[in-house]
Amino acid sequence: MQMSEENVLFQPIKKFCRRNVATCEPDDTVLQVARLMSERQISSVIVCQDTTPVGILTDRDLRNKVVSRAKDPATVRASDIMNAPLITVGEDDFIFEALYRISKNDIHRICVVDQENRLSGIITVTDIMRLQTHSPQKLIRDIDHAVTLDELKNYHLQIQDLVLHLVSTGVPPRELVRMIALLNDQLLLRLIDLLRAQQFSDMTDKFAFVVLGSEGRREQTLTTDQDNAIIYADNLSADEIAEIEAFSVKLIDSLIEIGVPPCPGGIMAKIRFWRRSFSEWVKVLDAWLTNPLPEHILNGSMFFDLRTIYGDPGLEKGLRERLVGHFKDGKMFLTRSAANVNRFKPPLGLMGGIKTEHDEEHRGQIDIKKAGIFAITEGVKALAMEAGVMSGGTRERIEMLVEKKVLSQKLADDLEASYNFMVFLRLRCQVDNIRAGKQPGNYITLSKLNHMEKGRLKIAFEEVNEFHEFLRVHFRVHLLR
Repeated sequence: MQMSEENVLFQPIKKFCRRNVATCEPDDTVLQVARLMSERQISSVIVCQDTTPVGILTDRDLRNKVVSRAKDPATVRASDIMNAPLITVGEDDFIFEALYRISKNDIHRICVVDQENRLSGIITVTDIMRLQTHSPQKLIRDIDHAVTLDELKNYHLQIQDLVLHLVSTGVPPRELVRMIALLNDQLLLRLIDLLRAQQFSDMTDKFAFVVLGSEGRREQTLTTDQDNAIIYADNLSADEIAEIEAFSVKLIDSLIEIGVPPCPGGIMAKIRFWRRSFSEWVKVLDAWLTNPLPEHILNGSMFFDLRTIYGDPGLEKGLRERLVGHFKDGKMFLTRSAANVNRFKPPLGLMGGIKTEHDEEHRGQIDIKKAGIFAITEGVKALAMEAGVMSGGTRERIEMLVEKKVLSQKLADDLEASYNFMVFLRLRCQVDNIRAGKQPGNYITLSKLNHMEKGRLKIAFEEVNEFHEFLRVHFRVHLLR
């Protein structure tokens, strides 16, 4: 059976990458490399230290870095002119990931590596375009070349249209969710570039714009609103801080204009509370973590997912180290977080049936986020905090918790399967709502599920209950008063 063009995007790169890759060693001369390229009739060579790729050398490098500068190709080494550090993609990653990194870095080819970071192959834009004619690559490039807010607004709508198109093709929901996140990142980065070029060209670089919550975990769906903050260096002048403030307000207002909803809770960089110096953030985090009130748990948990979109990544790193240090010394915040997770019980009746809402607006429906997704994302997050696992999304954190022997393989597999299924139901419902001209949300209608889906949902809720019990025992929630 012929593979659909859309599904090609979500096939592992290892199925399509070129395996017979020309390589050289860092100490090889440019003359040797040029002869190799001529013999093989190729335009690039991967530079490898043993089996690990460390750079790439192209015919353009030979022209611009050797010939045009009248250097002796017999004495210049590959390591002298190679492009490094090398941008790579994993062989188990999907084609879309390669497309994204190619477009983001404005390159024509990307090196493929295995799990041990050994050279596995190479894939080019041309290779991918031969596989299909309908590709989000154009959307990525269009976003990157946008010059107005109206263009970005149109591309934001196109992201939604692309998801609507792909959701019925059998693409795994976790990959659709990641694609949404990658495209939204691209949109945000382009907006920042435009604002800096047009109005804030002289603004300091000593700050970081970070995203939080599901956006920080790259787990966005079609209803994701803004959750972001700004961290700036301690040694800035009053004028520099004022310009960052003006930039923050303009950025958030522009995002809203493009079509990204504002955060109902006000967790946005334009709000003074979410725009602070590094030292101020340290004080705030210490206050949240040492006094785990409900609001502090919500904010602290949200902040734990921080991810730098633009600016100095060292600021984020410093705060992450602060968080890890705190959780080594005290567990009360984590215990309270686990207790908060356990408040969100799956809607299972005494006889094991699934209970739905009774109010008029949502009669017969279930808030799938509150019913199960929240418990898994936040429960896994609490365990990750304790284990010092700071990066990645829910799926990656589950894998790391298995490696650290916090979770059994069975529990991890159950959690991931249940999480993926509930995210699928959520995303499918959001798509149905959009097609019906309604606002997408988190409510699914139980009667619209087939018999097998209802059975799988019941199993998912039962597994969430088991996870609740695991968290209760692990964090000794029963000892709280």
